[in-house]
Amino acid sequence: MPLFSFNTATDYLEAARQMAASGRTTLARLLAEEAADRVSDPAEAARILAEFPAPSLRQEGWQ
Repeated sequence: MPLFSFNTATDYLEAARQMAASGRTTLARLLAEEAADRVSDPAEAARILAEFPAPSLRQEGWQ
C-alpha cells in the first residue's frame, strides 16, 4: 500500500479519487472536503464536493 503525502489540495483530491475507486466513499468524501477547504476559489471547492456527493460526516466546532 502506498504512503500518501498530503501537502496540497491536489494531494487530497487524488487520495479521495483513489478511496472512491476502492469503494471507501466515506473516506473519499472526507478527503474531498479537506481538498475543498484548501482551495481559494469557491467555485472550485463546489466542483470538488460535487464530485463526491456523499453527505458530510464532519462535526464542525468539535473540541
